[in-house]
Amino acid sequence: MDELRDLYQEMILDHGKNPRNQGRLDGSTHAADGHNPLCGDMLHLMLTVDGDTVTDARFDGQGCAIST
Repeated sequence: MDELRDLYQEMILDHGKNPRNQGRLDGSTHAADGHNPLCGDMLHLMLTVDGDTVTDARFDGQGCAIST
């Protein structure tokens, strides 16, 4: 179980330092905002959807490593 916890922690830290899919998505077809008042995380999520398929996803905002 310690190995799984270490892997999880390593992945969270890596994504916090090197976020994937971060940035604005011009021409998105769907968007939503989220805010967690308990920790201050703020997120703007943008999706491009074609039929039933998400073809692109991006986010912008700020928060802790877990939310990133």
